[in-house]
Amino acid sequence: MKEYILFDLDGTLTDPGLGITNSVIYALKKFNITPPKNEELYTFIGPPLMESFQKYYGMTKEQSVTAVEYYREYYVPTGMFENAVYEGIDEMLKTLTDMGKKVFLATSKPEVFAIKILEHYDLKKYFTFIGGSTLDETRVNKDEVIAYVLENIPEKDHSKLIMVGDRHHDITGSVKNDLESIGVLFGYGDREELHDAGATYIAENVAQLRDLLISL
Repeated sequence: MKEYILFDLDGTLTDPGLGITNSVIYALKKFNITPPKNEELYTFIGPPLMESFQKYYGMTKEQSVTAVEYYREYYVPTGMFENAVYEGIDEMLKTLTDMGKKVFLATSKPEVFAIKILEHYDLKKYFTFIGGSTLDETRVNKDEVIAYVLENIPEKDHSKLIMVGDRHHDITGSVKNDLESIGVLFGYGDREELHDAGATYIAENVAQLRDLLISL
């Protein structure tokens, strides 16, 4: 039985598309780069930001550090809350915790921002522990974040744990930490991406995810 459930945040519990892409657009404009439409920047949702600025805009490490600083100028006061909880998530988390399952957050988003988002949407009450990246980028890759969360779970039998996320980073991070995983299709990854990364299960919608977590 899966007693401990680790959740990704962006694209898994909430839809952050507008806030993240608006923040990227703000940063690109600071570099005098003409940004594309919001939906063309969805690839920024999930992976570490520095990685994405380097990958998609050819920035150096130093430039990407500055880009992240610009990004946060918009994200912290505004973009963080251009967000929405997926329908059924609150009820699912309540059901799981009422069953006695322990819920944890494992996100590549800076931990301080993740806490504010969960508080804003009244979801923090469900979580035993909230784990995220650090603002100084010393802990940012998903496998590192998951390892950090695992340090705060007393159960060492990984057969009782499972990770839930919408991008390949969530799945490969799980594999590196010897965890089974559920890839969700209502976020920003697709079935092929999740399957190829090694997802143990795939859920098409929140209702299917809830039923799967109850049954495992």
